[in-house]
Amino acid sequence: MKRSVSLIILLLVSALIAACGGPQAGGVTPTAAPPTGATPAPAKPTEADCPKPEVLCVGLVTDVGEIDDKSFNQSAWEGVKRAEAELGAIVNYVETKDAKDYDANIALFTEKGYDVIVTVGFALGEATAKAAAENPNVKFIGVDQFQATTIPNVAGLIFAEDKAGFLAGVLAAGMSKSNKIAAVLGTNLVPPVVAFKEGYENGAKYLKPDIQVIATYHPGGLDTAFTDPKWGADQAKLAIDQGADVIFGAGGKTGNGALIETAANADKGVYCIGVDTDQWETVPEARPCLISSAMKLITPGVFDLIKKAQEGNFPSGNYVGEVGLAPFHDFDAKIPAELKAKIAEVDKGLRDGTISTGYKP
Repeated sequence: MKRSVSLIILLLVSALIAACGGPQAGGVTPTAAPPTGATPAPAKPTEADCPKPEVLCVGLVTDVGEIDDKSFNQSAWEGVKRAEAELGAIVNYVETKDAKDYDANIALFTEKGYDVIVTVGFALGEATAKAAAENPNVKFIGVDQFQATTIPNVAGLIFAEDKAGFLAGVLAAGMSKSNKIAAVLGTNLVPPVVAFKEGYENGAKYLKPDIQVIATYHPGGLDTAFTDPKWGADQAKLAIDQGADVIFGAGGKTGNGALIETAANADKGVYCIGVDTDQWETVPEARPCLISSAMKLITPGVFDLIKKAQEGNFPSGNYVGEVGLAPFHDFDAKIPAELKAKIAEVDKGLRDGTISTGYKP
């Protein structure tokens, strides 16, 4: 009788495990890109993630802005996913919930023998340098991490945000009828955010010296400045109420909140400009107002550095990625031909050095 009861209990437990999705054979499925708008659970590497020495393993550690921020972290992740598709890499990510976990999250990959680790954001610079010193055989890509001192196994993927912001400012000034524009920004504790802001202001004044620019930084620290869409929306509404008719949102989900609020007021003749990536694709809610985005080409920059690591010619120090404006999409016909010509002229001048953004790091 006791054996029969034990057998019944064993069968019930086995059925429960199967119903809840118990362990499966065949190793670990690489992390898939999250669906738009979804918040994925952090992926934690396991022993099966790097099964063979000849397989390239790439891990990504986000900042607290989350993997699906439709901007900075997500653009970097897309570069890693491209390495999976084109280079046959095994890829995974860890989503940081608290800044105190940077070291531990990087260690999740170094302890499992990953070949390349991408750390996303200025705030991870110190943790990246520390991990690189402790793991000289691992290649680190620090997105938005300027390298003041060269570390042999670290490439800082940096961008001239002031140039992208400058082009956005020219576009905003050219499209403004009220002669007043605005920028809703992340924290000024992050130098690239300051570069975007000053470039935007100076670009607008390059085209219209008397234009008014309302620029507002988020008052919080690194833990909240890029994840506060309500604050971003409130600032956009305030700027629109004050007469601004073009809003530049540059601050992860905080900036996205500004874009979406501006889109809700599109019937008032206001426009918005996104940041980091072509946000026409990542924030479709902003399309009613989104005339372009000030892009840092993060995805190809991350991919190029991963490929260089695989080929054995990984650079150290600073690696400068490309910037530019995204297509105008449905607003192409509304952008005057003379403004398009001016933007092209300014872009050329910024590239050959005949035009300065006026930004001083």
